[in-house]
Amino acid sequence: MTAALTGLALVAAGCGGDDGDAADSSTSAAPATSAGSATSTTAGGTATTAGATPSSLAEWESLWASERAAIVKRIKDNHWGLSADGKTLTGPEGWTVDLTKCVAGWSDTEGLSDTSIKIGASLSLSGTYADYGNYGKGSEFLFGYYSDEGLFKDDSNGKVRKVNYIMKDDGYDTARAIPNVDELLDSEKVFAIWTLGTPATLKTYDKINQRCVPHPMAITFHSAWGDPVNHPWTTGAPSPTYSTEAILWGAFIERHLDEFPTDRKVKVAGLVQNNDFGKLYDSSFKAYVAQSAQLKDRVDYVTEAIEASAPTVTDPMTTLAAQDPDVYISMLGGTQCTQTVTEAAQNGMKGAVKYLFLGQGCVGTSAIGKDKLGGDGSAGDGWWQISNGVKDINDPAFQDDPYVKWLRDAMKAKGIDPNSSATLGLGVNLAFPVVQALAIAGQLDGGLTRTNLQLALRSIDMTPPMLLPGIRLHLNGLKDAYIVESGLFQRWDSAKQTYVRQGDIIDLDGRAKNCAWDPAASVCR
Repeated sequence: MTAALTGLALVAAGCGGDDGDAADSSTSAAPATSAGSATSTTAGGTATTAGATPSSLAEWESLWASERAAIVKRIKDNHWGLSADGKTLTGPEGWTVDLTKCVAGWSDTEGLSDTSIKIGASLSLSGTYADYGNYGKGSEFLFGYYSDEGLFKDDSNGKVRKVNYIMKDDGYDTARAIPNVDELLDSEKVFAIWTLGTPATLKTYDKINQRCVPHPMAITFHSAWGDPVNHPWTTGAPSPTYSTEAILWGAFIERHLDEFPTDRKVKVAGLVQNNDFGKLYDSSFKAYVAQSAQLKDRVDYVTEAIEASAPTVTDPMTTLAAQDPDVYISMLGGTQCTQTVTEAAQNGMKGAVKYLFLGQGCVGTSAIGKDKLGGDGSAGDGWWQISNGVKDINDPAFQDDPYVKWLRDAMKAKGIDPNSSATLGLGVNLAFPVVQALAIAGQLDGGLTRTNLQLALRSIDMTPPMLLPGIRLHLNGLKDAYIVESGLFQRWDSAKQTYVRQGDIIDLDGRAKNCAWDPAASVCR
Protein backbone atom coordinates (compact mmCIF):
# COMPACT_ATOMS: atom_id res chain seq x y z
CA MET A 1 0.00 0.00 0.00
CA THR A 2 2.73 2.44 0.92
CA ALA A 3 4.65 1.47 -2.21
CA ALA A 4 1.69 2.60 -4.29
CA LEU A 5 1.68 5.92 -2.45
CA THR A 6 5.41 6.40 -2.83
CA GLY A 7 5.21 5.90 -6.57
CA LEU A 8 2.52 8.56 -6.82
CA ALA A 9 4.52 11.16 -4.90
CA LEU A 10 1.16 11.78 -3.33
CA VAL A 11 -1.25 12.50 -6.10
CA ALA A 12 -3.29 13.72 -3.17
CA ALA A 13 -2.19 17.31 -3.21
CA GLY A 14 -2.71 17.58 -6.95
CA CYS A 15 -6.12 15.92 -7.10
CA GLY A 16 -8.99 18.19 -7.96
CA GLY A 17 -12.12 18.92 -6.04
CA ASP A 18 -12.85 20.54 -2.76
CA ASP A 19 -12.77 19.11 0.61
CA GLY A 20 -13.28 20.23 3.68
CA ASP A 21 -14.71 20.00 6.73
CA ALA A 22 -14.72 18.28 9.93
CA ALA A 23 -11.38 18.11 11.01
CA ASP A 24 -9.72 15.59 13.13
CA SER A 25 -10.67 12.03 13.02
CA SER A 26 -10.21 10.47 16.39
CA THR A 27 -8.17 7.30 16.49
CA SER A 28 -9.39 4.81 18.92
CA ALA A 29 -6.76 2.41 17.61
CA ALA A 30 -5.07 0.88 20.60
CA PRO A 31 -1.29 1.28 20.50
CA ALA A 32 0.47 -1.90 19.47
CA THR A 33 3.57 -1.03 21.48
CA SER A 34 4.30 -1.09 25.18
CA ALA A 35 3.74 1.97 27.29
CA GLY A 36 7.46 2.55 27.64
CA SER A 37 8.45 2.52 24.01
CA ALA A 38 7.19 3.69 20.66
CA THR A 39 7.69 2.56 17.12
CA SER A 40 6.92 4.30 13.88
CA THR A 41 6.80 2.94 10.38
CA THR A 42 8.36 4.76 7.47
CA ALA A 43 6.69 4.94 4.07
CA GLY A 44 9.01 2.15 2.98
CA GLY A 45 7.70 -0.06 5.75
CA THR A 46 10.73 -0.03 8.05
CA ALA A 47 10.03 0.10 11.76
CA THR A 48 12.16 2.60 13.64
CA THR A 49 12.43 3.37 17.33
CA ALA A 50 10.93 6.73 18.22
CA GLY A 51 12.13 6.81 21.82
CA ALA A 52 10.51 6.38 25.19
CA THR A 53 6.99 7.67 25.69
CA PRO A 54 6.60 10.01 28.68
CA SER A 55 4.74 8.36 31.53
CA SER A 56 3.53 11.51 33.31
CA LEU A 57 2.59 15.10 32.58
CA ALA A 58 5.85 16.25 34.19
CA GLU A 59 7.84 14.11 31.75
CA TRP A 60 5.81 15.44 28.84
CA GLU A 61 6.44 19.03 29.95
CA SER A 62 10.16 18.37 30.24
CA LEU A 63 10.23 16.94 26.72
CA TRP A 64 8.30 19.89 25.27
CA ALA A 65 10.56 22.41 27.00
CA SER A 66 13.61 20.81 25.36
CA GLU A 67 11.88 20.68 21.98
CA ARG A 68 10.88 24.35 22.23
CA ALA A 69 14.45 25.26 23.12
CA ALA A 70 15.73 23.41 20.04
CA ILE A 71 13.29 25.27 17.80
CA VAL A 72 14.24 28.63 19.30
CA LYS A 73 17.92 27.80 18.82
CA ARG A 74 17.38 26.82 15.19
CA ILE A 75 15.51 30.04 14.46
CA LYS A 76 18.10 32.23 16.15
CA ASP A 77 21.10 30.37 14.70
CA ASN A 78 19.68 30.91 11.21
CA HIS A 79 18.77 34.56 11.91
CA TRP A 80 15.18 34.04 10.77
CA GLY A 81 12.55 36.60 11.60
CA LEU A 82 11.84 40.22 10.70
CA SER A 83 14.29 42.06 8.48
CA ALA A 84 15.92 45.19 9.87
CA ASP A 85 13.48 47.38 7.93
CA GLY A 86 10.51 45.33 9.10
CA LYS A 87 9.40 44.62 5.54
CA THR A 88 10.16 40.91 5.26
CA LEU A 89 9.66 37.86 7.42
CA THR A 90 12.01 34.94 6.72
CA GLY A 91 11.87 31.37 7.93
CA PRO A 92 13.01 27.83 7.14
CA GLU A 93 13.51 26.33 3.69
CA GLY A 94 13.05 29.56 1.73
CA TRP A 95 9.80 30.63 3.40
CA THR A 96 9.36 34.42 3.24
CA VAL A 97 6.48 36.83 3.72
CA ASP A 98 6.38 40.28 2.10
CA LEU A 99 4.88 42.42 4.86
CA THR A 100 4.56 45.43 2.59
CA LYS A 101 1.54 43.66 1.09
CA CYS A 102 -0.31 43.68 4.40
CA VAL A 103 -3.25 46.06 4.64
CA ALA A 104 -2.64 49.66 5.61
CA GLY A 105 -2.43 50.12 9.34
CA TRP A 106 -1.49 46.49 9.96
CA SER A 107 0.01 45.86 13.37
CA ASP A 108 2.27 42.98 14.38
CA THR A 109 0.84 43.12 17.90
CA GLU A 110 -2.86 43.80 17.31
CA GLY A 111 -4.93 41.67 19.64
CA LEU A 112 -2.32 41.77 22.39
CA SER A 113 -2.60 43.68 25.63
CA ASP A 114 -0.31 43.67 28.63
CA THR A 115 -2.27 40.73 30.02
CA SER A 116 -4.14 39.00 27.20
CA ILE A 117 -3.88 37.36 23.78
CA LYS A 118 -7.15 37.63 21.88
CA ILE A 119 -7.85 34.62 19.65
CA GLY A 120 -11.11 34.27 17.74
CA ALA A 121 -12.90 31.30 16.20
CA SER A 122 -15.92 30.81 13.96
CA LEU A 123 -17.26 27.34 14.75
CA SER A 124 -20.36 25.22 14.46
CA LEU A 125 -22.06 25.33 17.85
CA SER A 126 -25.50 24.42 16.50
CA GLY A 127 -27.18 22.43 13.74
CA THR A 128 -26.14 19.08 12.27
CA TYR A 129 -22.49 19.88 13.02
CA ALA A 130 -23.07 21.07 16.58
CA ASP A 131 -20.70 18.47 18.02
CA TYR A 132 -17.85 20.21 16.21
CA GLY A 133 -18.28 23.08 18.64
CA ASN A 134 -16.40 20.83 21.04
CA TYR A 135 -13.27 21.47 19.00
CA GLY A 136 -13.49 24.99 20.32
CA LYS A 137 -14.33 23.92 23.85
CA GLY A 138 -11.35 21.55 23.94
CA SER A 139 -9.06 24.26 22.60
CA GLU A 140 -10.44 26.76 25.11
CA PHE A 141 -9.65 24.32 27.92
CA LEU A 142 -6.01 23.92 26.87
CA PHE A 143 -5.50 27.65 26.35
CA GLY A 144 -6.99 28.25 29.77
CA TYR A 145 -4.84 25.63 31.46
CA TYR A 146 -1.58 27.04 30.10
CA SER A 147 -2.72 30.59 30.71
CA ASP A 148 -3.10 29.69 34.38
CA GLU A 149 0.31 27.96 34.30
CA GLY A 150 1.96 31.17 33.04
CA LEU A 151 3.37 29.55 29.89
CA PHE A 152 2.75 32.57 27.67
CA LYS A 153 5.62 34.69 28.89
CA ASP A 154 7.11 37.35 26.64
CA ASP A 155 10.86 37.42 27.25
CA SER A 156 11.20 40.77 25.46
CA ASN A 157 9.26 42.65 28.13
CA GLY A 158 8.58 40.16 30.93
CA LYS A 159 4.80 40.23 30.39
CA VAL A 160 2.83 37.08 31.12
CA ARG A 161 -0.42 36.89 29.20
CA LYS A 162 -3.55 34.76 29.16
CA VAL A 163 -5.48 33.69 26.08
CA ASN A 164 -8.89 35.27 25.63
CA TYR A 165 -10.60 32.76 23.34
CA ILE A 166 -13.72 34.08 21.59
CA MET A 167 -16.05 31.60 19.88
CA LYS A 168 -18.81 32.57 17.45
CA ASP A 169 -21.42 30.15 16.15
CA ASP A 170 -21.73 29.77 12.39
CA GLY A 171 -23.86 26.59 12.38
CA TYR A 172 -21.60 25.20 9.66
CA ASP A 173 -23.06 27.81 7.33
CA THR A 174 -20.62 29.77 5.18
CA ALA A 175 -23.07 32.67 4.98
CA ARG A 176 -22.79 33.02 8.76
CA ALA A 177 -19.07 32.28 8.97
CA ILE A 178 -18.09 35.16 6.68
CA PRO A 179 -19.58 37.93 8.89
CA ASN A 180 -18.21 36.14 11.96
CA VAL A 181 -14.71 36.38 10.52
CA ASP A 182 -15.29 40.03 9.59
CA GLU A 183 -16.43 40.82 13.12
CA LEU A 184 -13.47 39.02 14.68
CA LEU A 185 -11.05 40.90 12.43
CA ASP A 186 -12.66 44.34 12.41
CA SER A 187 -14.41 44.68 15.75
CA GLU A 188 -12.67 42.25 18.07
CA LYS A 189 -9.30 42.85 16.35
CA VAL A 190 -8.06 39.39 17.25
CA PHE A 191 -4.38 38.45 17.28
CA ALA A 192 -5.11 35.15 15.48
CA ILE A 193 -8.20 33.48 14.06
CA TRP A 194 -9.63 29.99 13.62
CA THR A 195 -12.15 28.72 11.08
CA LEU A 196 -13.99 25.39 10.78
CA GLY A 197 -14.92 23.55 7.60
CA THR A 198 -13.59 23.75 4.08
CA PRO A 199 -16.47 25.76 2.58
CA ALA A 200 -16.12 28.56 5.14
CA THR A 201 -12.33 28.46 5.18
CA LEU A 202 -12.07 28.66 1.39
CA LYS A 203 -14.32 31.72 1.46
CA THR A 204 -12.35 33.53 4.16
CA TYR A 205 -8.68 32.51 4.00
CA ASP A 206 -7.83 34.97 1.21
CA LYS A 207 -9.07 37.83 3.36
CA ILE A 208 -7.32 36.54 6.48
CA ASN A 209 -4.02 36.27 4.60
CA GLN A 210 -4.43 39.72 3.05
CA ARG A 211 -4.89 41.05 6.56
CA CYS A 212 -1.69 39.20 7.64
CA VAL A 213 -3.41 37.57 10.60
CA PRO A 214 -2.21 34.17 11.83
CA HIS A 215 -4.72 31.49 10.81
CA PRO A 216 -3.43 28.38 12.56
CA MET A 217 -4.76 24.83 12.42
CA ALA A 218 -7.81 25.58 10.24
CA ILE A 219 -10.27 22.87 11.27
CA THR A 220 -10.41 21.05 7.95
CA PHE A 221 -8.05 18.73 6.04
CA HIS A 222 -8.14 20.35 2.62
CA SER A 223 -4.95 20.28 0.53
CA ALA A 224 -5.30 24.04 -0.02
CA TRP A 225 -3.99 24.80 3.45
CA GLY A 226 -0.57 23.56 2.34
CA ASP A 227 0.23 26.77 0.48
CA PRO A 228 3.04 28.60 2.30
CA VAL A 229 3.78 30.80 -0.71
CA ASN A 230 0.37 32.31 -1.49
CA HIS A 231 -1.24 31.80 1.93
CA PRO A 232 1.66 32.03 4.38
CA TRP A 233 -0.59 32.79 7.36
CA THR A 234 -2.77 29.66 7.06
CA THR A 235 -1.82 26.23 8.35
CA GLY A 236 -4.04 23.16 8.33
CA ALA A 237 -5.13 20.83 11.10
CA PRO A 238 -2.89 17.94 12.23
CA SER A 239 -4.15 15.18 9.95
CA PRO A 240 -3.58 13.75 6.46
CA THR A 241 -5.53 15.69 3.84
CA TYR A 242 -8.79 14.32 2.47
CA SER A 243 -6.95 13.78 -0.80
CA THR A 244 -4.40 11.56 0.92
CA GLU A 245 -7.22 9.71 2.63
CA ALA A 246 -8.88 9.06 -0.74
CA ILE A 247 -5.60 7.70 -2.09
CA LEU A 248 -5.38 5.34 0.87
CA TRP A 249 -8.89 4.09 0.11
CA GLY A 250 -7.77 3.35 -3.45
CA ALA A 251 -4.59 1.65 -2.30
CA PHE A 252 -6.62 -0.45 0.14
CA ILE A 253 -8.92 -1.67 -2.64
CA GLU A 254 -5.87 -2.50 -4.80
CA ARG A 255 -4.46 -4.59 -2.00
CA HIS A 256 -7.74 -6.49 -1.53
CA LEU A 257 -8.67 -6.75 -5.21
CA ASP A 258 -8.19 -10.52 -5.36
CA GLU A 259 -11.01 -10.93 -2.80
CA PHE A 260 -13.60 -9.92 -5.40
CA PRO A 261 -14.90 -11.98 -8.35
CA THR A 262 -12.91 -11.47 -11.55
CA ASP A 263 -15.90 -11.87 -13.87
CA ARG A 264 -17.32 -8.47 -12.99
CA LYS A 265 -16.24 -5.04 -11.86
CA VAL A 266 -15.80 -4.12 -8.21
CA LYS A 267 -18.56 -1.67 -7.36
CA VAL A 268 -17.54 1.14 -5.00
CA ALA A 269 -20.35 3.35 -3.69
CA GLY A 270 -19.78 6.75 -2.14
CA LEU A 271 -22.20 9.03 -0.31
CA VAL A 272 -20.72 12.46 -0.99
CA GLN A 273 -21.51 15.60 0.92
CA ASN A 274 -22.44 18.21 -1.65
CA ASN A 275 -19.93 20.89 -0.74
CA ASP A 276 -16.22 21.64 -1.01
CA PHE A 277 -15.53 18.97 1.61
CA GLY A 278 -17.17 16.05 -0.19
CA LYS A 279 -16.10 17.14 -3.64
CA LEU A 280 -12.40 16.81 -2.85
CA TYR A 281 -12.92 13.31 -1.49
CA ASP A 282 -14.86 12.39 -4.64
CA SER A 283 -12.49 13.89 -7.20
CA SER A 284 -9.38 12.59 -5.45
CA PHE A 285 -10.71 9.04 -5.34
CA LYS A 286 -11.72 9.25 -9.02
CA ALA A 287 -8.25 10.50 -9.93
CA TYR A 288 -6.58 7.65 -8.08
CA VAL A 289 -8.75 5.03 -9.76
CA ALA A 290 -8.14 6.58 -13.18
CA GLN A 291 -4.35 6.38 -12.87
CA SER A 292 -4.24 2.94 -11.24
CA ALA A 293 -3.35 0.14 -13.65
CA GLN A 294 -5.09 -2.29 -11.32
CA LEU A 295 -8.27 -0.32 -10.72
CA LYS A 296 -9.07 1.71 -13.81
CA ASP A 297 -10.72 -1.20 -15.64
CA ARG A 298 -11.91 -3.06 -12.55
CA VAL A 299 -13.75 -0.45 -10.47
CA ASP A 300 -17.24 0.86 -11.10
CA TYR A 301 -17.57 3.94 -8.90
CA VAL A 302 -21.10 5.22 -8.19
CA THR A 303 -22.10 8.11 -5.96
CA GLU A 304 -25.01 9.94 -4.44
CA ALA A 305 -24.80 13.52 -3.20
CA ILE A 306 -26.36 14.90 -0.03
CA GLU A 307 -26.57 18.38 1.44
CA ALA A 308 -24.83 19.00 4.74
CA SER A 309 -28.10 20.25 6.20
CA ALA A 310 -30.14 17.19 5.16
CA PRO A 311 -31.95 15.79 8.22
CA THR A 312 -31.49 12.12 7.19
CA VAL A 313 -29.45 10.01 4.77
CA THR A 314 -32.20 7.45 4.11
CA ASP A 315 -32.98 8.27 0.46
CA PRO A 316 -29.42 8.33 -0.95
CA MET A 317 -28.42 5.31 1.14
CA THR A 318 -31.40 3.37 -0.22
CA THR A 319 -30.36 4.26 -3.75
CA LEU A 320 -26.77 3.14 -3.14
CA ALA A 321 -27.89 -0.08 -1.47
CA ALA A 322 -29.86 -0.94 -4.62
CA GLN A 323 -26.56 -0.82 -6.54
CA ASP A 324 -25.26 -3.85 -4.58
CA PRO A 325 -21.84 -2.32 -3.86
CA ASP A 326 -18.78 -4.28 -2.76
CA VAL A 327 -17.27 -1.28 -0.97
CA TYR A 328 -19.07 1.66 0.61
CA ILE A 329 -17.33 4.93 1.55
CA SER A 330 -18.94 7.63 3.67
CA MET A 331 -17.67 11.06 2.56
CA LEU A 332 -19.65 12.85 5.24
CA GLY A 333 -19.41 14.64 8.56
CA GLY A 334 -21.57 15.65 11.50
CA THR A 335 -24.67 13.69 12.50
CA GLN A 336 -24.78 12.07 9.07
CA CYS A 337 -21.86 9.86 10.15
CA THR A 338 -23.95 8.01 12.70
CA GLN A 339 -26.94 8.00 10.37
CA THR A 340 -25.05 6.24 7.59
CA VAL A 341 -23.98 3.47 10.00
CA THR A 342 -27.51 2.87 11.30
CA GLU A 343 -28.99 3.12 7.81
CA ALA A 344 -26.55 0.53 6.43
CA ALA A 345 -27.66 -1.85 9.17
CA GLN A 346 -31.31 -1.30 8.29
CA ASN A 347 -31.13 -1.49 4.48
CA GLY A 348 -28.97 -4.59 4.28
CA MET A 349 -25.66 -3.02 3.33
CA LYS A 350 -24.12 -3.99 6.66
CA GLY A 351 -24.33 -7.69 5.84
CA ALA A 352 -23.88 -7.49 2.06
CA VAL A 353 -21.02 -4.99 1.60
CA LYS A 354 -17.56 -6.44 2.18
CA TYR A 355 -15.88 -3.19 3.30
CA LEU A 356 -17.62 -0.21 4.86
CA PHE A 357 -15.59 2.98 5.45
CA LEU A 358 -16.23 6.10 7.51
CA GLY A 359 -14.28 9.22 6.57
CA GLN A 360 -12.13 11.33 8.88
CA GLY A 361 -15.05 13.66 9.46
CA CYS A 362 -16.73 10.91 11.48
CA VAL A 363 -15.11 11.39 14.84
CA GLY A 364 -14.26 8.23 16.81
CA THR A 365 -16.67 7.04 19.46
CA SER A 366 -18.76 10.17 18.97
CA ALA A 367 -19.92 8.78 15.60
CA ILE A 368 -20.05 5.03 16.11
CA GLY A 369 -20.21 4.37 19.85
CA LYS A 370 -23.01 2.31 21.35
CA ASP A 371 -24.58 5.36 22.97
CA LYS A 372 -24.94 6.96 19.54
CA LEU A 373 -26.12 3.92 17.57
CA GLY A 374 -28.50 2.56 20.21
CA GLY A 375 -29.30 -1.05 21.00
CA ASP A 376 -26.28 -3.27 21.52
CA GLY A 377 -24.16 -1.12 19.20
CA SER A 378 -23.56 -3.99 16.79
CA ALA A 379 -24.62 -1.85 13.81
CA GLY A 380 -21.14 -0.33 13.88
CA ASP A 381 -19.20 -3.59 14.12
CA GLY A 382 -16.59 -4.04 11.40
CA TRP A 383 -16.68 -0.52 9.97
CA TRP A 384 -13.27 0.71 8.79
CA GLN A 385 -11.69 4.14 9.05
CA ILE A 386 -8.42 5.84 8.20
CA SER A 387 -7.30 7.75 11.27
CA ASN A 388 -4.68 10.41 11.83
CA GLY A 389 -3.69 8.73 15.09
CA VAL A 390 -5.51 10.94 17.60
CA LYS A 391 -6.27 9.22 20.89
CA ASP A 392 -9.98 9.17 21.61
CA ILE A 393 -10.41 10.34 25.21
CA ASN A 394 -13.56 8.22 25.55
CA ASP A 395 -12.13 5.02 24.12
CA PRO A 396 -11.48 2.25 26.67
CA ALA A 397 -8.14 1.57 24.96
CA PHE A 398 -6.74 4.90 26.16
CA GLN A 399 -8.10 5.22 29.68
CA ASP A 400 -4.72 4.25 31.14
CA ASP A 401 -2.72 6.51 28.84
CA PRO A 402 -0.96 8.97 31.19
CA TYR A 403 -1.80 12.07 29.18
CA VAL A 404 -5.40 11.08 28.45
CA LYS A 405 -5.88 10.24 32.12
CA TRP A 406 -4.50 13.64 33.16
CA LEU A 407 -6.61 15.39 30.52
CA ARG A 408 -9.85 13.77 31.61
CA ASP A 409 -9.19 14.57 35.27
CA ALA A 410 -8.20 18.16 34.47
CA MET A 411 -11.36 18.67 32.42
CA LYS A 412 -13.52 17.31 35.22
CA ALA A 413 -11.83 19.71 37.63
CA LYS A 414 -12.98 22.56 35.38
CA GLY A 415 -16.55 21.27 35.24
CA ILE A 416 -16.20 19.79 31.75
CA ASP A 417 -17.58 16.28 31.20
CA PRO A 418 -15.03 14.50 28.97
CA ASN A 419 -17.59 11.78 28.26
CA SER A 420 -19.87 14.28 26.55
CA SER A 421 -17.86 14.19 23.30
CA ALA A 422 -14.66 12.70 21.93
CA THR A 423 -14.33 15.92 19.96
CA LEU A 424 -13.18 17.68 23.13
CA GLY A 425 -9.93 15.72 22.92
CA LEU A 426 -9.61 16.63 19.25
CA GLY A 427 -9.86 20.29 20.23
CA VAL A 428 -6.96 19.75 22.62
CA ASN A 429 -4.99 18.17 19.78
CA LEU A 430 -5.71 21.20 17.58
CA ALA A 431 -4.71 23.70 20.24
CA PHE A 432 -1.51 21.95 21.31
CA PRO A 433 0.75 23.20 18.46
CA VAL A 434 -0.62 26.72 18.85
CA VAL A 435 0.03 26.66 22.60
CA GLN A 436 3.60 25.58 21.92
CA ALA A 437 4.07 28.14 19.14
CA LEU A 438 2.86 30.94 21.43
CA ALA A 439 5.43 29.87 24.03
CA ILE A 440 8.18 29.66 21.39
CA ALA A 441 7.31 33.07 19.94
CA GLY A 442 7.67 34.64 23.36
CA GLN A 443 11.30 33.49 23.44
CA LEU A 444 12.25 34.92 20.04
CA ASP A 445 13.76 38.32 19.37
CA GLY A 446 10.99 40.88 19.72
CA GLY A 447 8.85 38.55 21.82
CA LEU A 448 5.29 37.53 21.04
CA THR A 449 4.17 39.04 17.74
CA ARG A 450 2.09 37.79 14.85
CA THR A 451 5.19 37.28 12.74
CA ASN A 452 6.99 35.36 15.48
CA LEU A 453 3.94 33.17 16.05
CA GLN A 454 3.82 32.30 12.37
CA LEU A 455 7.58 31.72 12.26
CA ALA A 456 7.29 29.37 15.23
CA LEU A 457 4.49 27.42 13.53
CA ARG A 458 6.39 27.09 10.24
CA SER A 459 9.37 25.74 12.20
CA ILE A 460 7.56 23.40 14.56
CA ASP A 461 8.94 19.94 15.22
CA MET A 462 7.43 18.45 18.36
CA THR A 463 6.01 15.33 19.96
CA PRO A 464 2.23 15.61 20.46
CA PRO A 465 0.62 13.90 23.46
CA MET A 466 -2.68 13.23 21.71
CA LEU A 467 -1.21 11.32 18.75
CA LEU A 468 -0.01 7.75 18.74
CA PRO A 469 3.71 7.16 19.37
CA GLY A 470 5.74 7.67 16.22
CA ILE A 471 3.61 10.51 14.80
CA ARG A 472 5.15 13.97 15.04
CA LEU A 473 4.06 17.54 14.42
CA HIS A 474 6.35 18.87 11.73
CA LEU A 475 6.25 21.97 9.53
CA ASN A 476 9.32 23.15 7.65
CA GLY A 477 8.86 26.31 5.62
CA LEU A 478 8.40 25.71 1.91
CA LYS A 479 9.67 22.14 2.16
CA ASP A 480 6.87 20.70 4.30
CA ALA A 481 3.57 22.57 4.60
CA TYR A 482 1.46 19.82 6.22
CA ILE A 483 1.89 19.37 9.97
CA VAL A 484 0.83 15.70 10.04
CA GLU A 485 0.99 13.30 7.12
CA SER A 486 0.73 10.00 8.94
CA GLY A 487 -2.25 7.74 9.39
CA LEU A 488 -3.39 4.20 9.97
CA PHE A 489 -6.25 1.86 9.22
CA GLN A 490 -8.56 0.84 12.02
CA ARG A 491 -11.70 -1.27 12.40
CA TRP A 492 -14.49 -0.87 14.93
CA ASP A 493 -15.03 -3.63 17.46
CA SER A 494 -18.52 -3.09 18.86
CA ALA A 495 -18.07 -5.61 21.67
CA LYS A 496 -15.04 -3.74 23.02
CA GLN A 497 -16.36 -0.32 21.91
CA THR A 498 -13.00 0.56 20.40
CA TYR A 499 -11.29 0.86 17.06
CA VAL A 500 -8.69 -1.88 16.58
CA ARG A 501 -5.57 -0.91 14.72
CA GLN A 502 -5.03 -2.70 11.40
CA GLY A 503 -1.35 -2.70 10.50
CA ASP A 504 1.41 -0.16 11.05
CA ILE A 505 1.34 3.61 10.96
CA ILE A 506 1.78 4.87 7.41
CA ASP A 507 4.33 7.67 7.64
CA LEU A 508 4.18 10.08 4.71
CA ASP A 509 5.88 13.03 6.37
CA GLY A 510 7.21 15.42 3.74
CA ARG A 511 5.66 13.52 0.83
CA ALA A 512 2.67 15.74 0.03
CA LYS A 513 3.35 18.48 -2.46
CA ASN A 514 2.45 22.06 -1.64
CA CYS A 515 -0.89 23.15 -3.06
CA ALA A 516 -1.60 26.47 -4.77
CA TRP A 517 -5.35 25.97 -4.91
CA ASP A 518 -7.20 27.08 -8.04
CA PRO A 519 -10.82 27.62 -6.92
CA ALA A 520 -12.10 27.97 -10.49
CA ALA A 521 -10.76 24.58 -11.59
CA SER A 522 -10.83 23.02 -8.11
CA VAL A 523 -7.30 21.69 -8.43
CA CYS A 524 -3.87 22.33 -6.97
CA ARG A 525 -1.51 24.12 -9.34
